[in-house]
Amino acid sequence: AHPVALQSSAMACLDLNFMDRPAAMASYNPDPRADAPLMANFANAEMGFQMAPVLNPMTFCKDQAARGHKQVMDFNKGTTTLGFVFDGGVIIAVDARASMGSFVSSGQVRKIIEINDFLIGTMAGGAADCSFWERRLTVLCRIHELRNKERISVAAASNLLANIFYSYRGYGLSCGTMIAGWDQKGPHLYMVDDQGDRIKGQKFSVGSGSTFAYGVLDQGYRTDMSIPEAVELGRRSIYHATHRDGASGGVCRVYHIHKDGWTRMIEGEDVNKIHYEYAAQK
Repeated sequence: AHPVALQSSAMACLDLNFMDRPAAMASYNPDPRADAPLMANFANAEMGFQMAPVLNPMTFCKDQAARGHKQVMDFNKGTTTLGFVFDGGVIIAVDARASMGSFVSSGQVRKIIEINDFLIGTMAGGAADCSFWERRLTVLCRIHELRNKERISVAAASNLLANIFYSYRGYGLSCGTMIAGWDQKGPHLYMVDDQGDRIKGQKFSVGSGSTFAYGVLDQGYRTDMSIPEAVELGRRSIYHATHRDGASGGVCRVYHIHKDGWTRMIEGEDVNKIHYEYAAQK
């Protein structure tokens, strides 16, 4: 048997319950006693990611496709996420549909991951891949804060995620993420994908509905927008994407990132309700 196949499935696990307390993760004065269990778990955890017990995990998807099992590799995903920087900070807007081709499994998925009180990430692609690695990024950002006694910058956080994706390039990850936040240098927005590419920009849209979202976003974007105008632009862009893209839908969520942290501006508004609201305005 190949050595990979003989690996034990028992691995040390990190306790991620602390993610329910984002305020504690962004504290300037962390309590070493409260964080001792986290540090112990992190120190004892096996560094690495367990691979499938096959001869060559790196080419597993391609090998399966070559044998005619195309469903293993050809995942039919869909989503719409967007973000843009303006004078008042950063707006992040997302839909909430989880689907595999024509099968819709949920319309309430949270595609915004709250990394800490000043930093958030978005999910597009494989839900498991994005969720796992962005939550892993949450741990790394907290460890950075405990060691350096200051919050991690947006650039450093996005670089950590890009390095992780680059190290697993070719292993079949499916991730198109945005990392947005406010640090000592102001608001920042980065797009990071599963190839390890990392791009800083003023506005991005990621997912199958991004072409529709860009059409609205490019037409209405200005840096001098008020906060209500910026929130409405994000909301309208997500609505039009969900209306035209069958893989996007559910509810719309909009976050505003500012100098004091992030605020949920729209928490789960049904896109069907938005449709009739806009239809009545015509």
